[in-house]
Amino acid sequence: MEEIDRRRRQLIKGGLGTGALVASGVSFVANANALSGSAKQQSLPLPEYERWDLTDMSELLKKGEVTPLELFDAATARFEQRKQFNLLTVNHFDQAREKAIEQSGYSAKQREAIYQKAPLQGVPFALKDLHIQLKDTITTNGSEFYKDALAKQNSTLTDRYQAAGLNILAKLSSPEFGQTATTESKLHGDTLNPWDVRYSSGGSSGGSAVAVAARILPAAHASDGGGSIRIPASHCGVFGLKPSRGLVPMGPGQVEGWMGLSVHNVITRTVRDTAKLLEVTSGSESGSRIHHQNTDFVAAIARPPKRLKVAVMATHPFGLPIDQDCLDAVNKTAELLTSLGHQVEYATPALPIKDMFTGMGIATSSGVLHAIREREAIVGRAAVENEFSPIVWQHIQRAKTFTAQQVYDARKAFDEGGKVFDDFFNQYDVILSPVTAGPPPKIGELTLYQPYDAFVQEVIKASPITALFNMTGLPAMSVPLHWNAENLPIGVHFGAGFGQEPLLLSLAAELETALPWSDRMPSTI
Repeated sequence: MEEIDRRRRQLIKGGLGTGALVASGVSFVANANALSGSAKQQSLPLPEYERWDLTDMSELLKKGEVTPLELFDAATARFEQRKQFNLLTVNHFDQAREKAIEQSGYSAKQREAIYQKAPLQGVPFALKDLHIQLKDTITTNGSEFYKDALAKQNSTLTDRYQAAGLNILAKLSSPEFGQTATTESKLHGDTLNPWDVRYSSGGSSGGSAVAVAARILPAAHASDGGGSIRIPASHCGVFGLKPSRGLVPMGPGQVEGWMGLSVHNVITRTVRDTAKLLEVTSGSESGSRIHHQNTDFVAAIARPPKRLKVAVMATHPFGLPIDQDCLDAVNKTAELLTSLGHQVEYATPALPIKDMFTGMGIATSSGVLHAIREREAIVGRAAVENEFSPIVWQHIQRAKTFTAQQVYDARKAFDEGGKVFDDFFNQYDVILSPVTAGPPPKIGELTLYQPYDAFVQEVIKASPITALFNMTGLPAMSVPLHWNAENLPIGVHFGAGFGQEPLLLSLAAELETALPWSDRMPSTI
């Protein structure tokens, strides 16, 4: 590991690092614009920061070879220098810098004791700006109606991030209530794909995927109610795993999100970082009724998977076309799996597609309506139409008409789909498929400000496969194994049986070794 320049460290400890400049309002972008591209990169503190993943950072911090303040400064400088991607929605830099200064003053003996309990102490991190709370800060949910919603308590997951020592710098962009597979909103604008800014970053965890792909953070919190971890991971060339229902806490306000559709996890550049973060966050909370036993995630990536029987599902659930770029990604991955000794064959489970997707519309719209009513009770007034995009407002009004029988039927359809998958996974270990039915869309194609019929035609390309694993509560992941002729990332999707995260992580680690991706960097940075 390279030596850290001592004079730079002394400057940082003296408060003259980039964090102090950020706090003073100095614009790095304005200063950097006068420089050449290479000089811009050199002007950023800690150039080696961009090669380190979360695991590297935690090891360096524990040894005292880098300080939390140095990492804070490196991250905030990159937030500023790369702000053209528009991923930052809520800034917590002041309190994060104070924490970094405090953590940087520990002695070697203190560090040893601290890192036994908080293995990620001082690693910069951020939360998605949707459905998670950090006490005394705002979570906007990408909505005008929530733009000043101040949290009175932490989410359970936030408590676990902080207990692990992560330094939460900010919240990252998401569309309005996560209701589309892109990250575009009236409140925050468009989050751009760092591989090509004409294209969407995916959604709804677009800000998190961009932060990781653009080397601003090593990892970021994300959530997934229909593909919202895996779609942006695919579009941005990073790794994203949606865990099984109940593995990562949703509380304390609710045990399940959107009738079990929505779950929390992270987006990372390396498989081992996802494994490490799952280990520090997974486990039941008060009110949980699902208890997972198989949670040895870091150990799972150290051992190659057994010879797997892989089903290739290369068809659209609604019988529509799948773009050749996505099929190429699947076919190349099937060949790679065969070369690694796995058995690959084409097979598709016979799912009750119509009933499942009807139920999904009911569950997601009802979830948004519930959030609106909670906020109405707090602010003491009714929400009004001009506070929402046309499509979200339509979802809210439609949700008011649902009957109890429709909601019951929705959950029944999810359970029926789960039974089909369970039987299928008695025959196969994993399913390989495209993440989406098309490559990253252009900005504007999935906006919530368009006629509903036009929106449906586009969104049906985005999440028809990923959503199957939300409705059935099963784990699934997007693995960045392919780039198309335009150098846009095209992830591949793997799903497995309930609680089989260790299997997926083991397979992902094998693929990461066979076809490494973590050093691929967007040309725009």
